[in-house]
Amino acid sequence: MALLNKFIVFTLIASFIQVSLAATYLVGDSDGWSSMGQVDYDEWSSRKSFHVGDIIEFDYNNQFHNVKQVTQEDFLQCIPTSPIATYTNGSDKILLATPGHYYFLCGYPGHCEAGQKVDILVKPVASRTLTPPSNPLPSSPSTPNLSPASSPTPNTATYLQSSELLIPLAFLIFAIL
Repeated sequence: MALLNKFIVFTLIASFIQVSLAATYLVGDSDGWSSMGQVDYDEWSSRKSFHVGDIIEFDYNNQFHNVKQVTQEDFLQCIPTSPIATYTNGSDKILLATPGHYYFLCGYPGHCEAGQKVDILVKPVASRTLTPPSNPLPSSPSTPNLSPASSPTPNTATYLQSSELLIPLAFLIFAIL
């Protein structure tokens, strides 16, 4: 019975450690989601390392923009008419739940063609490095309202928790029990 209790506690702590490694990325950093040509979203996403469990946040004026998750073909051709998902609240937080490519664009006429689109390549959790972000964004004290992105068609981050002390703590608790 004691061994079962140790296993349960260890499993819970290991699960927490995996979740604690998640990061939140503000798309376009301080410039946000815009068609004004201030952000090269291809260049922006290439400087990031996205992993399963991370969150991307699109901040924009919802009177002039939206976010549509689309297929790779629609992304390449800037076709917003058959989206996988549509986000319109102006502060959309999207959970990257599986590895692969996620394609997003603005569905307003001409915005995608002007460069308001982004390809997010999500890697499995196992490939995450534990280096802290160089420019961390302030984290919100409240729990984010997350929308899981649909399954994909195949650094500036806010770390939700630091895992540096959690692994030794997990082993300590396991040893005590």
